[in-house]
Amino acid sequence: MPRVKRGNKRRLKRKKILSEAKGYYGAKSKLYRYAKEQVDRSQKFAYIGRKLKKRDFRSLWIIRINAAARMNGLSYSRLIHGLTLAGIEVNRKMLAEMAVRDPDSFQQVASQARDALGAPAEAAAAPAEPASEAKPDKKAESEEAAEPPAEEEPSAE
Repeated sequence: MPRVKRGNKRRLKRKKILSEAKGYYGAKSKLYRYAKEQVDRSQKFAYIGRKLKKRDFRSLWIIRINAAARMNGLSYSRLIHGLTLAGIEVNRKMLAEMAVRDPDSFQQVASQARDALGAPAEAAAAPAEPASEAKPDKKAESEEAAEPPAEEEPSAE
């Protein structure tokens, strides 16, 4: 078998790996063998991270849409079902942007979804109150009832 010396290809390949490993700690940025291991590992994590990023953003969009839908008297699942029935094809990214930046247009979309569901309009007009306001603190009420209001005494000046 003939001998292969590789020429400058070997040097270029090593140079490429070492330049990708710039900023790594210790030998991982200086020595080719360890730099190659770390670059391979880093690229694997980067690939996984790109997939996780898509999941994270989708869940963020869903949270935002749900919050805006509840302000309009719907839950997230009922809003999405209503949009499907109404034939409105808007992706979750755009719905989330509308919810944050343009609540009026989101309200129109939510009302179209509500109409497609056949939900009564008066239930949707009054958004549900948050749980903290709906149930007052019983302990605070009992303390207020137990203590009569203190009267101000005239100052002796």
